Amino acid sequence: MIRKAMFKDVISIKDIINCYAKEEMMLPRSVGELYECIRNFYVYEEDGEVIGCCALQIVWDELAEVMSFAVRSDHTGKGIGTRLLLACIEDGHELGVKRFFTLTYVAEFFENNGFVRVDKSELPHKIWSGCIKCPKFPDCDEIALIRDFD
Repeated sequence: MIRKAMFKDVISIKDIINCYAKEEMMLPRSVGELYECIRNFYVYEEDGEVIGCCALQIVWDELAEVMSFAVRSDHTGKGIGTRLLLACIEDGHELGVKRFFTLTYVAEFFENNGFVRVDKSELPHKIWSGCIKCPKFPDCDEIALIRDFD
């Protein structure tokens, strides 16, 4: 079941994200950061357990970032990621978002869901504020993707 994240989900979200962060597949998130942005998150819950998460961060007028997107490795390939992504996109549409972007190492997943690769220079400078925390800064090797809606 997909639902908005709640306070009780923070530790599970952190554990899922930080599992991938250890593999340098995404940025780690602290408990404090997650509490501050919990309203941006959706989770997929199965039998009372959080299996995946995805956040939508509004960046600018009609622009939002899909971020902190992760599904536990023992549950990938079951459509959970697609359902989480669609929940974030639907949420964005309700706010008037027309352009969604992400920075990722799993470009194929996003391409299969209508995103197209773009050069990072096409993204607004405002989005790079979170990159300072990244151990790979300034040599980012993530792939930028965008999906536009009219």
